[in-house]
Amino acid sequence: MAHKADEIAAQIIGALAAIAPASAPLSGNTKIARDLGLDSVAIMDFIMELEERFDILIPLDQIANVETIQDLSVTIEALMKDAA
Repeated sequence: MAHKADEIAAQIIGALAAIAPASAPLSGNTKIARDLGLDSVAIMDFIMELEERFDILIPLDQIANVETIQDLSVTIEALMKDAA
């Protein structure tokens, strides 16, 4: 199961690389808002992109609990499993 989470994290990092500052290090421990300096609009645009990419809906209450790329990966993996 960790393999699937790693694949999801790699896709998240790839998508973030397009919108994050070039100097920002991206790893599972990267805090999406704090480390990347993304504002709420950029984060919501990013979440919508991920919802489309993974064909899921991420409830707002779950987004509030996501801090790092790894948190987001685990959330997406769980939502994909629930949808299957």
